[in-house]
Amino acid sequence: MHSHAGAWEREVATTIIIIKKGMSMKKIFNYFLIGVLAFLPIYVIGQIVFFLNDRFSDLIRFVYGYYDNYLITVIIFVGSFTVFTYVGYRLSIVGKSWIISGIDTVVDRIPLLNTIYRVIKKVVNMFSGHELKEAREVVYIEYPKEGLWVPAYVTNKENEMYILFVPTSPNPTSGFTVIVHKSKVVKSKMNIEQATSFIISVGVDYDEAEEANKLSR
Repeated sequence: MHSHAGAWEREVATTIIIIKKGMSMKKIFNYFLIGVLAFLPIYVIGQIVFFLNDRFSDLIRFVYGYYDNYLITVIIFVGSFTVFTYVGYRLSIVGKSWIISGIDTVVDRIPLLNTIYRVIKKVVNMFSGHELKEAREVVYIEYPKEGLWVPAYVTNKENEMYILFVPTSPNPTSGFTVIVHKSKVVKSKMNIEQATSFIISVGVDYDEAEEANKLSR
């Protein structure tokens, strides 16, 4: 304990000495920003954990509020977990589930809601890998002008035309949709997950960095 305290005191003393030697406020502020950024991933993960904990607690209170019995609450959660796991297994192995098919049939008969449901399902399936392989391709296109390249997701194809979603950093869920000829795209080895990580990290996480050298200037 004393060794840790001593090390901490020496570190603080060293920092004070450096500041006294004439370090500029700009450098101090830069070091402060570096320290903040070092803790940023931990903060984000912490916020996600707290958010999930709050939502799970709300769900527990919601269920227990209706069923004032711990046994029934446990049965509901175990049953829900079993259903989700079974559906996930069927979708991964067989490609379909009678539960989801039944829900699709019911929702498909509801005007307006069926359109929203179909679009959301296609987008989710594209990212989760349950759609066709070509709908999970990643390509580069020149935007906003020649010589500047951005990654894009291939969401659909029609003959020689590519329908692309071009995400923006650092939020890959925002962006725009374009239709371009296949001659205007350069295929990437990145998958959806790698491209998404590249966008979120504003280019820091680039698994296929050698591809950048192959793009025309």
